[in-house]
Amino acid sequence: MKRLHVIVRGRVQGVYFRASARDRARQLGVTGWVRNCADGSVELVAEGATERLTQLLTWCHGGPPGALVTDVEVHWQDATGEFVDFVIRR
Repeated sequence: MKRLHVIVRGRVQGVYFRASARDRARQLGVTGWVRNCADGSVELVAEGATERLTQLLTWCHGGPPGALVTDVEVHWQDATGEFVDFVIRR
């Protein structure tokens, strides 16, 4: 089990990025959260099997239709097991 911490930059707010990320994470069976940041980026923290997190990371590079991802900052860490679901934080 690993933790993936991602900052996604570009046109990623106002295009259903958070809702789409939540849906994709739940499809993959990973837990964590996603939120908009004041600087216009989206931050995502997810925990699960490395293979599933890698699939989520691949999705983050494109995002939903309407998104234009210009940069993805990635940090891998050890999982903490603190999450029970994947949610949108406000």
